[in-house]
Amino acid sequence: MSKSDSSFSKSQLDLLKQFKQQISSPHSSKVASQPEPKKVQAPAPEEISDMDLFKTVLGGVKKLDSSNVAKIERADFRKKPDAKTLAKRAAAEGAFEINHAELSDTQAILNPVASQATLSYRIATLQHKVFEDLKAGNLRWFEAVDLHGCTVEDARSAVLQIIQIAKDENQNVIKIVHGKGPEAILKTYVNGWLRQHRDVLAFVSAPEKQGGTGAVLVLLKRAEKNPHFSK
Repeated sequence: MSKSDSSFSKSQLDLLKQFKQQISSPHSSKVASQPEPKKVQAPAPEEISDMDLFKTVLGGVKKLDSSNVAKIERADFRKKPDAKTLAKRAAAEGAFEINHAELSDTQAILNPVASQATLSYRIATLQHKVFEDLKAGNLRWFEAVDLHGCTVEDARSAVLQIIQIAKDENQNVIKIVHGKGPEAILKTYVNGWLRQHRDVLAFVSAPEKQGGTGAVLVLLKRAEKNPHFSK
């Protein structure tokens, strides 16, 4: 074979060079792998502060006008009138001379009650349900008086005064705190006085949370004709 036969032609050499280049640099060919697409990071949501969110929620809310809101006072939390003050007022007004004469101490003295005894009284015509409501403390009392530290005469005046105040206000339930004491002296007198008073329909020792056997809830007649409440 001649030297010319063993050699490559120029075109063949060019093809051979291109082939070598493709083998040594595969990424330079047309079939090179495609570049990975860039990851597009989603924009972070706009942060909203708690205060901005609160303002947004309350955007349509208007402040209430409290100028016409009534203040409710529960009778249970009223300050009890001072018994001695009531007694002095009764003596100054002199309005209870007849009632004083009507309330005899004899019945009380002849029927003493024990310190822990439960007091209970009602007129025969009073409805049973009304008495049971009074006994259970379901009837809201209008006013109360505390007789602790009173003499018998001061206590009597205070009881008459608190009954009259309730009648003047057209109220029919009061509470009298007589205490217990070792000899239950005031408790005995209150029990006797209330049984004689013409405006008393019933009375009963209070529920434990309202004074228990140291107090009585008293149901009174309502005033038939009261100028303060006439139509």
